[in-house]
Amino acid sequence: MQIRFLLILGGIVSVSLFLTECKSSDGAISPFPTISHPTDNQSSEAKIELGRKLFFDTRLSKGDEIACVSCHRPDFAFTDRIPLSQGVEGRQTERNSPSLLNAGFLPTVMFDAHLETLERQVIVPIQEHTEMDMDMKTLLEKLRGIPEYAQAAQDIFGRKFDAWVLTRSISAFERSLISLDSKFDQYYYKKDPNALSASEERGWKLFSEKLYCTECHAPPMFTNYEALNNGLYSDFGKDKGRFRINNDSTDIGKFKVPSLRNIDMTYPYMHDGSKNTLEEVLSHYSKGGNPHKNKDERIVPFTISEDDQNDLIHFFQALTDTSYLNGFQ
Repeated sequence: MQIRFLLILGGIVSVSLFLTECKSSDGAISPFPTISHPTDNQSSEAKIELGRKLFFDTRLSKGDEIACVSCHRPDFAFTDRIPLSQGVEGRQTERNSPSLLNAGFLPTVMFDAHLETLERQVIVPIQEHTEMDMDMKTLLEKLRGIPEYAQAAQDIFGRKFDAWVLTRSISAFERSLISLDSKFDQYYYKKDPNALSASEERGWKLFSEKLYCTECHAPPMFTNYEALNNGLYSDFGKDKGRFRINNDSTDIGKFKVPSLRNIDMTYPYMHDGSKNTLEEVLSHYSKGGNPHKNKDERIVPFTISEDDQNDLIHFFQALTDTSYLNGFQ
């Protein structure tokens, strides 16, 4: 299955995005990629439920202060709607909390796009000083002493509660968080011509055919999964993005391109939460960003009218799907 898109923000050549045709349980062709479960962590309802309980449990943090859900709230599309999240003892995290919806489709996780599995990601916030700040040995001893968790570890994994149980269950829960039934999906993939309003449809055409944003925010997931420099700053200061992984100067200012799904729910925006509204985001890109030697060459100035901006924002709002909340009422 081949879908053709054009380059972002004033590009002049076309590229091809190849999507895997996947059959659903009823035999229909789906435009969405399939979630690849690791061979050592196949999903099950029991595993997901254990992961859900751990995700909401403040005992995973120092002083029993916060849980994973503190920074990834279901009602906020699994973000927290503050620029930088608050960890234990009032500490502030370095980056804005990204949505966990559709995390199972990600080839890499974290803003640096360097961790290849959700299993590895789970450990990061638990041990991070500015987040949950929990010593893993101490945590496992604590959780092993909770009868409900000890029994679940034996029933599901056939072992004592350990790091394997912790990471496999929480990552299984994260992979269960799916949001793929927005108004746009109904219009574009389910072929409902009435799903979008006239303004939303105009916004989609602006996004894909005039501004060519689909090079970096390509359907169906509305990201290309790459770490790029979008010219947010001329000087990125302390947080230089992916640079911190390999100390490669060409990586300064590069952060993973986020999905735009549920974008209307996940403000503030950018890796540091520095843009409060979609209007501010559009203003940044319309100016062509700030000068930086690593800024992606596709970030160039463009001009749109106020009506165009409203249409774009209406299109962004049409990417919202809250059906996942049915499991969190």
